[in-house]
Amino acid sequence: MKYKPIDKLLFVKNRKKFIAHMQSNSLAIFNSNDIYPISADSTMPFEQHRDIFYLSGVDQEESVLVLFPDCPKEKHREILFLKETNKHIAIWEGEKLTKEKAFETSGIKTVYWLQDMEKVLFEIMTQCDTVYINTNEHYRANVEVETREARFTKWLKEKYPAHRVGKSNPILQRLRSVKEDIEIELMQKACDITEKGFRRVLSFVKPDVWEYEIEAEFVHEFLRNRSKGFAYTPIIASGNNANVLHYVENNQQCKAGDLILFDVAAEYGNYSSDLSRTIPVSGKYSERQKAVYNAVLRVKNKATKMLVPGTLWADYHVEVGKIMTSELLGLGLLDKADLKNENPDWPAYKKYFMHGTSHHIGLDTHDYGILTEPIQANMVFTVEPGIYIPEEGFGIRLEDDVVIQKSGEPYNLMRNIPIEVEEIEDIMNS
Repeated sequence: MKYKPIDKLLFVKNRKKFIAHMQSNSLAIFNSNDIYPISADSTMPFEQHRDIFYLSGVDQEESVLVLFPDCPKEKHREILFLKETNKHIAIWEGEKLTKEKAFETSGIKTVYWLQDMEKVLFEIMTQCDTVYINTNEHYRANVEVETREARFTKWLKEKYPAHRVGKSNPILQRLRSVKEDIEIELMQKACDITEKGFRRVLSFVKPDVWEYEIEAEFVHEFLRNRSKGFAYTPIIASGNNANVLHYVENNQQCKAGDLILFDVAAEYGNYSSDLSRTIPVSGKYSERQKAVYNAVLRVKNKATKMLVPGTLWADYHVEVGKIMTSELLGLGLLDKADLKNENPDWPAYKKYFMHGTSHHIGLDTHDYGILTEPIQANMVFTVEPGIYIPEEGFGIRLEDDVVIQKSGEPYNLMRNIPIEVEEIEDIMNS
């Protein structure tokens, strides 16, 4: 891995938190992701399933974690099953976790090779009543392929049909949404790498550069700072491209006088950052661009202050909508007739600001979190309002990542990344 070793105490603590929510005499199983084929002998780059990583720190394929806190055999209360490694595998595929290295990474003492799993699993399944399976219940999930986790769950339920089944995901939704200090440090590192990329790009952008050239500048800076690269598919949207919310082609030339909307950020140690900035291709905003930009910035600043413990996510978005409506009236994009005739289910402001303002962020860019429950301290959210005006040929989005505090305003992990109009113009023209 490119990232530096993570203190195994994080994973030890995460397992203890999960185990505290398990029923008595129950067992939980977590699988790594597959390596997905492209064609011939080509594959997608491996990405570890975030849940097994959260609970073990293991970041390789063909890995299985079993938690059985009430097991009669103490050695089987935490088990890792790993793909066997040897000198031949090391030569052809690179270094894999040894049993000793797996303990250093996870704090789990009992490690078996994967070929022993069915035998060991039969023994411990006869000793438990309930088995927790791990399903994807994220509110944005849209899974069309059969995952390794899903295949394993199907096999497990067919082989052991008499066991009660529990669900890991509701537990993980709550646990993963509230970050430990080590996790926040990792996210700060991702944000710091993102800052380096953004500052590099501010010095690079000029009329007639191509969006993909800017993308290359970002990834260069990310990789040289121990990131795997982008936390999500990058958006480098110049001119009217910014009005396509998930524009990812990044293949157009940036014209003088246009704006470029960036939604691009680095990961570090599997933790995400999520940044949006909008800069002028020519190094200076027009008066109209500046007016819209500062309106978005005011909405972002006011919305950030509202993210405090006890706030409900849905209520927060209603209030942000009111702030945005006021700004759109001031910009002449809405008038009183628009408000009088608006559909309550799709308020007038949605014409220019159609997406949400904030989402959980962590191991996933759109991270776990139960949105019907109040916001808590040490949750991390994005704040990302935008105004999109196709008829004027530009869109503006500004986004930072913030940590909810026990009292007072959230702590901005992107506090050092330029955002004010004057600072951006100064850097671009220096």
